Amino acid sequence: MEISPERLDWRDAYKLLTGSILPRPIAFVTTVDSKGIANAAPFSFFTAICADPLLICFSPMRRGSDGAKKDTLNNIENTGQFIINIVNEDIAKQMNDCAIEFAPDIDELEQVGLTKVQGCKVSIPRIKESLVHLECELYQVLHFGDHPGAGSLVIGKVIHVHIHDPLFDRGRIDTEKLRPIGRMAGNSFTGPLGKAFEMIRKQKPND
Repeated sequence: MEISPERLDWRDAYKLLTGSILPRPIAFVTTVDSKGIANAAPFSFFTAICADPLLICFSPMRRGSDGAKKDTLNNIENTGQFIINIVNEDIAKQMNDCAIEFAPDIDELEQVGLTKVQGCKVSIPRIKESLVHLECELYQVLHFGDHPGAGSLVIGKVIHVHIHDPLFDRGRIDTEKLRPIGRMAGNSFTGPLGKAFEMIRKQKPND
């Protein structure tokens, strides 16, 4: 099968992306609006960029119905701050419920029963039930169109990290204790841990 993306409807192109790039980690992003109302929304176009400076990124697509910016993006552009809450198995249902398009004046965390804890370095609440939080300042945002199917790249500089104490072992996070979930295509998600195996990266041979 050979496919030319320019001939596809954006919904079909989206299906190709989400069916090829997987499993994808989930950025459960908390922000606040100009009135201080908290917003929480999951995004599965999410990854790390580099360690120095410590940068991460996620991509909120435009709303499929009318191409409008989502509340998360509006809030970040207004405040310059956000928190990435890593999703574990225990909060999978609440995370999914926050994907509903609530009105901007609705606090999603209150709606789904998650607990707000004030961030340490940013004026944004983090989610207590999440076990790892990345507090971020907006580093850069790039926009790629303003129509349904278009999106933006939000780059955040991590200025504070909170890790649940039992997870942290000699400078590393214990994945088995974190029990993260991932996004697959459609309505499918990955469980906390699949079949894992180890491969040692080879060193450059001596000349």
